[in-house]
Amino acid sequence: MTRPPFDPPTADDIATVSRQLGRPARGVLGIAARCVCGRPTVVATSPRLPDGSPFPTLYYLSHPAATAALSTLEATGVMAELATELEGGIAAAYVAAHEQYIADRDSIEVVDELAGVSAGGMPARVKCLHALAAHSLAAGPGVNPIGDRALERADWSPAVCACV
Repeated sequence: MTRPPFDPPTADDIATVSRQLGRPARGVLGIAARCVCGRPTVVATSPRLPDGSPFPTLYYLSHPAATAALSTLEATGVMAELATELEGGIAAAYVAAHEQYIADRDSIEVVDELAGVSAGGMPARVKCLHALAAHSLAAGPGVNPIGDRALERADWSPAVCACV
């Protein structure tokens, strides 16, 4: 398997992510998406954390403005709206996104405890817009249809710097 492309983290990246999260960053393998100013937006996290814990969320949203915007969407019922779209024509694309997520993570390390588990409720539900948007930002448009739709509805854009 080919490992997904992402920038190796610099010491400044790790410090920035730690500030963004309000805690020390753990298991950061790389920066999977950046703000237009160059700061981290999505980190690629090891499938097994340094303490040995399995960690299913390969693509983790770290940017505070993005996180806040997606939290607002979740709080206003957008997850339920997006879940109804799975009954339409995007269910197959959502399953494909789930499979790609697992393939990306498994290309780094196969963790038996995570077999069949991706993130954000994939492949059958919409559970966490943060994880789905992070996947969309890392993989690019067209890979995760629910993540793409969440980003379209958010009052934050990866094309406009909102770093502090």
